[in-house]
Amino acid sequence: MNTPPNTGANATVDTRTGTPLRRSASAPMRKYEVSYLRSNGDIGELSRMAPALPTFENAFGVLGRGAMVATENGPMTVEDLLPGDRIKLATGEFETLLWRGSILIHPDQDGHHSEYNRLTRITADALGPARPSPDLILGPTANLLHRATGVRTLTGKRAAFIPVRDFIDGSQFIELRPAMPVNVYQLGFARQESLLVNGIEIESLHPGTFFGLGLRGELLAQYLTLFPHKIDLDDFGEMRHPRLRLRDLELLE
Repeated sequence: MNTPPNTGANATVDTRTGTPLRRSASAPMRKYEVSYLRSNGDIGELSRMAPALPTFENAFGVLGRGAMVATENGPMTVEDLLPGDRIKLATGEFETLLWRGSILIHPDQDGHHSEYNRLTRITADALGPARPSPDLILGPTANLLHRATGVRTLTGKRAAFIPVRDFIDGSQFIELRPAMPVNVYQLGFARQESLLVNGIEIESLHPGTFFGLGLRGELLAQYLTLFPHKIDLDDFGEMRHPRLRLRDLELLE
């Protein structure tokens, strides 16, 4: 017998079809907040309950509140940015912000993957003069652009995005456990970009490859409802830089 979809207050609805989508039976739910640029130039907003899965949270938990993003009008905190703002990239070019998402990071909760309740502080000048400046707080899923000989050996590219958590050393990269709920953010453009945040290069929104994302059917449909500025996964474009883990490079030493 077919089970009718959940049409209660917390049901997720496909924005393209209006069809209610059932919750994942195996995952807790969390609230995802989104602002996005509509095709007519207006700003749309949505607040949606969706599975609290790492794949979902990876797209939201990147920039801590107060992170300074370079824009056409000078540095602005991430929480003050709006879709339509012109953001300066690491290349020196400006791109229009199409999407800003956020989630609330809670202090440790039993039964939830603990690494998603942590922040990382990068101390001022840890990566060179004014990199970052001042200290930078990043969310649990932030990726830092890293250049090393091993990156070219493994990927043929000059740089790769590596999780900032891989660099935690207790000195210049410090793990933080928030004592109270805090917001973390991510920014989305037409494709994957390198953002200038407090003077260092951080990866913008990109879900990765279809196979790497690992979502199918209903879960994939739920995921895509969080990105109304895109049509499907192909609409995110190719990745400019690959992703690696720091341990991948350490194997070459």
